[in-house]
Amino acid sequence: MSNSVKGRPSRVGDAPAFRRALIGIVLTLVAIVIVAPLVVIGYQAFSQGIAVYAAAIAHPDTLHAIGLTVVTALIAVPINTAFGVAAAWAITKFDFRGRRFLLVVIEIPFSISPIVAGVAYLFVYGLQGLFGPALEQADIKILFALPGIVLASMFVTAPFVARELIPLMQAQGRDLEEAATSLGASGWRTFFSVTLPNIRWALLYGVVLCNARVMGEFGAVSVVSGNIRGQTNTLPLHIELLYHDYQTAGAFAAASILALLAVVTLVAKVLLERQGAGRARRRPALAAPVAAPKTASAEVPS
Repeated sequence: MSNSVKGRPSRVGDAPAFRRALIGIVLTLVAIVIVAPLVVIGYQAFSQGIAVYAAAIAHPDTLHAIGLTVVTALIAVPINTAFGVAAAWAITKFDFRGRRFLLVVIEIPFSISPIVAGVAYLFVYGLQGLFGPALEQADIKILFALPGIVLASMFVTAPFVARELIPLMQAQGRDLEEAATSLGASGWRTFFSVTLPNIRWALLYGVVLCNARVMGEFGAVSVVSGNIRGQTNTLPLHIELLYHDYQTAGAFAAASILALLAVVTLVAKVLLERQGAGRARRRPALAAPVAAPKTASAEVPS
């Protein structure tokens, strides 16, 4: 007679005591590792009053750091989004030599330390680097300026959008695109009418993660920016300088901005996941309005 017939759980995980213990351990770790630091940041940021907090945020160097971080994200995220969509489209919808190599290249930033990436940019664009003398002669400044910060941020966050799209597009296959092409649709029409509606939630999810990483990047940017206060300091670098200068209120006030961005990112992530899950449950038929008015609807492959 099996354990389930005798009234006992058939698996260890089914035991109520085990489930309660596991849930308790997870909640404890979440409280210690995630919730507690956020609470401390909020408490320390407002520990000296709202006036001190507002003055710290309104400091010119802090405002410049926030502005530089936003500008970097506004440049890096759209470029990486376009790159991720193009790479995912090429890898999943076409057969060509070097597909696996391209996939490996896309994943390189995941396996390389951001510090190493920053040092690599020094050897490429620095005064003693590969293109340094030519850039100096042309009076083009890459390092210790906005272009270097953007390049380092782009390198670190390059895989995020592509890695969100590639598994989904591989699971969906090529049937809908091939059907649209056979009906006379151009490549752009096929992409905007067929492919993009099927990947929009994964695309938005990748953009959210990419934006969060760009705004919080420290390692690579710290190498290529030069840490010039009020000129090339992004928000994470500015927080470090304030903390080392024993300006605790200013450091925690600036950190609260990054923490707020993290919370907003988390909320956006949860909303996107719910939207995607609800759409997957409904599994609507997606018509392909490409060339012929009587095209047959097709369900999105799960």
